[in-house]
Amino acid sequence: MSDVPGAPADLLRSLTRAERLLSRRLGAVLADDAISIEAWRVLCLLADGQGHPMSEVSVEASLPPGTLTKLVDQLVDRNLVFRRIDPIDRRRIRAYLTARGRREHARLDERVRASIAELGVVELGGAGLGGAGLGGAETGQPGLSPAADLVGQLDHLIGRLDPTQRVDAARRDDRVDAGGPHRWAATRKA
Repeated sequence: MSDVPGAPADLLRSLTRAERLLSRRLGAVLADDAISIEAWRVLCLLADGQGHPMSEVSVEASLPPGTLTKLVDQLVDRNLVFRRIDPIDRRRIRAYLTARGRREHARLDERVRASIAELGVVELGGAGLGGAGLGGAETGQPGLSPAADLVGQLDHLIGRLDPTQRVDAARRDDRVDAGGPHRWAATRKA
């Protein structure tokens, strides 16, 4: 696309193509269970067991509030998600996975991880799923797998491009530091 390797146009093209191809691959994995990529994002976010306000789920799943409400309604109908009034702020509604939702997420997570492992990408948690990593790339941080490092770098880029994401990124970093699941390891946030 550009005569200069690493030009911004190349980055944009590569990120867009990678997102489209990965979405297509994961969409095929999830299609057998009639789960959309958007529903998968919601399940992954809720898999941490903390319950999340619908406004946060909307941002993390990259869905407008109305679309998210319809999607969560469908997940509620399938007994994968339930809603409760926030005990601290009764004006807010929090979404949680049901027991069935946790089992389905765990089952689907295995399938998604296996599909990603077929690409040779090591597991985000660091143990690896039988891959050689991302083309043998070295991580920028000690003890971090190449895939986790890549996700971290992309999150950093998103934070720099979208200042509203900085607070969310700091909160995610705190969860990861506290031993909580990374959004993709458990894609929030993809």
